[in-house]
Parts: sequence; structure tokens; C-alpha cells
Amino acid sequence: MTLSKSEPTAIKQIKDSFPNLTTEHKSPVSEKDMIQAVRTLLLGLGEDPDREGLKDTPKRVVKALQFLTSGYHQSLDELLNGAVFHEDTDEMVLVRDIDLFSSCEHHILPILGRAHVAYIPDGTVIGLSKIARICEMYARRLQVQERLTSQIADAIQGLLKPKGVAVVIEATHMCMVMRGVQKPGSWTSTSAVRGVFAEDAKTRQEFMSLIRHNPNFH
Repeated sequence: MTLSKSEPTAIKQIKDSFPNLTTEHKSPVSEKDMIQAVRTLLLGLGEDPDREGLKDTPKRVVKALQFLTSGYHQSLDELLNGAVFHEDTDEMVLVRDIDLFSSCEHHILPILGRAHVAYIPDGTVIGLSKIARICEMYARRLQVQERLTSQIADAIQGLLKPKGVAVVIEATHMCMVMRGVQKPGSWTSTSAVRGVFAEDAKTRQEFMSLIRHNPNFH
């Protein structure tokens, strides 16, 4: 990865210690092929993809899926955009109630929820909006909630090398609400803790008490 001479030292150090910043994904399939695949699905469902109401549906479905999975084409490098700073603080930084919209990789149905992300700096902090953007980048992929939670925690741990990271995601899964067991109102909570949050029960409890609330995704 080429670094400009003017690039901040903090960013250079992060790139040197976290080489997998670039996570861009190149599709081997053309948009035309994707549109044809949606037409085939409509035919399989017993529909006529050429009727007025469905004429442009294959194109719209492909555009929607490309947006909902746009995280495959983003990278941590781009998201950082220089927003990493040296700061002499070791107090918890918490961003809670970050709205998440993801897609279940088993049924490609929506996952709707919120993320709570905290870290304890060790001389380096990140712009607060970047935390939300990191969550969104990984959410905009086909996911399972457990993996999504860990990916966010590992990204922040790798980027900042903080004393600890904690991530909790609370979400409702449409594959449980709209089909299968059909249980509206059910929600799933997952957590990932690194460093001091894993080692120190008091620090972990402080984080949990700060995010405690009654989740409502309706």
C-alpha cells in the first residue's frame, strides 16, 4: 500500500500493524446476469416478469441488493480517511444505539437492530462517526449476527490497538418473524469483548450498565 509523505504518523502506524485494511470485493458476475437471475426467480414463482407491474422489477431488485450489500465494496482504509488521532486518555469511549440494517445470509431477509460499541484508548482515538461507519460497512453484507459482532470488535481492535473493545448487537431477524417459527417481538443479543473488557469484570459491567435498556425494533 502506497503512503503519501504527508500522511499522519498515526495512520501509517495503523496500516503497518493492520495490513488487511483494504476489504474491497470484485464481482465476477455482470449486472445483466444478475437481472436475468431475478427474471428466472419470478418465472419460478409463477409470475410473468414482462407484465407491467414487474417489467422493471429485476433491475430494481438488483439495485436494491447492490445497495444492501455495498459493504463488500468498501474498505476500512477508505472509511478512516485520516480520522485517527493521538490523544492522552484512557477513559471509556462509548457510542450506543447505532442503527443497523443487515441481511441474513441464510434467507437474504432483513436483520434490524442496534449496535453498542465501546473502547478504552491507549494513546489513539478514532472519529466517532467512523465507529458508526465501520458498523455499517460490515452490516451491509450477507451476515450472521455473531460474525457481524466479532468483525466490528476485531476491526476496532486492529485499527487502534486500544486497551479493550466491547460490542453488543441487539437485533430482530425477519427470517424468524416472517417465516419459520414466525415469532414477532423476538430479538437476539450478541457480544464480543476484547482486552480489558474480557479480563476485568468491573469494566465489562460498567459497559453493560451504560447500554442497559429495553430493546424495541417495531
